[in-house]
Amino acid sequence: MLPLRDRLPARRPPYVNWLIIIANICVFVWTQALLSVAGPRGNEARAYDLLMEYGLVPARLVHEPLAALPTMFSSMFMHDPSGWAHLGGNMLYLWIFGDNVEDAMGSRRYALFYVLCGMAAALAQVVVNPSSVVPMVGASGAISGVLAAYGSLYPRSPITVLNPIVPLWLFFGLFFELPAWVIILEYFVLNLFSGLGSLGGTGSGVAFFAHLGGFVAGALLVRLFMRDKTGRDHDRWSQFRPPAQRPKSPSGPPYGAPPPRRPPSRDPWGW
Repeated sequence: MLPLRDRLPARRPPYVNWLIIIANICVFVWTQALLSVAGPRGNEARAYDLLMEYGLVPARLVHEPLAALPTMFSSMFMHDPSGWAHLGGNMLYLWIFGDNVEDAMGSRRYALFYVLCGMAAALAQVVVNPSSVVPMVGASGAISGVLAAYGSLYPRSPITVLNPIVPLWLFFGLFFELPAWVIILEYFVLNLFSGLGSLGGTGSGVAFFAHLGGFVAGALLVRLFMRDKTGRDHDRWSQFRPPAQRPKSPSGPPYGAPPPRRPPSRDPWGW
């Protein structure tokens, strides 16, 4: 199921989430520019050089940890240069779920949380396959941590998804809503079974254990990063229905926060 949007607007601009998305897009455009300069014949070799230079190579990290340490960070902003699908899918998930996690944690905490989840994702893949010389790139590991945090904070938040079964379009339409925990649990289970399958030599080259490592890190870190933070009220999924048939929100503010446990901070970054 492909999520398209949620029904939980952020209470303040998610600047860090926007910057992460912009950085990923800019790095992808930069790699495309370098490949265009190389020309059609040099594309494949140049792409390989870029991935080896900025991607995380598990074997290199094991044997030269200090030299390879920066690639744990740079790999979070690199994507497969062969097409937009890898980047587009990651940025869609980050756009839908990242703003609310930043809104809950505060911008500075969210930035640190994102980086730690990405590093945990990289380490998980290295632990599973330390001798691999295949470069690992992509924001999926860090975004997996964001998904885990969103699922922990807003498990029943309604998520609009694309109906994947064409015959059911006649009955439910092209879109319908599901609770966030269903979407996020499906993501985790698919990666778990795909990762276990890759151990048997049937993998597709995707770093599934990086996704799992980032997800577990996010689930463990979210409560630490929510320390001294208050929750918020939000719409909750109650029953299966197309988005157009959902009841109207009651009068008054649709999204209100409960009284804070301590006086709110004046820090605009929410630290």
